[in-house]
Amino acid sequence: MSKQLYRSGTSIGANIAESNNAQSKADYINKLSIALKEADETEYWLTLLFLSDIISESEHESIQGDLDIIIGTLVNIIKKVKEQ
Repeated sequence: MSKQLYRSGTSIGANIAESNNAQSKADYINKLSIALKEADETEYWLTLLFLSDIISESEHESIQGDLDIIIGTLVNIIKKVKEQ
């Protein structure tokens, strides 16, 4: 589970970085949408790690807080770009 969390978590940043070289508005939105999907998957693995007692409640809350900010930011960016 931790390897899956690592993969999906690092994929968020990779897709955001890739969006910087998007060839169109649609491509930009697509890359950020993939990052958002990876963030959702990361949240899933994080929850499983917590429910399996692999990470503590404080670790879960800390990482979840960061993830909530990332998800919220991605949602807001995607929404604003679509409105343009």
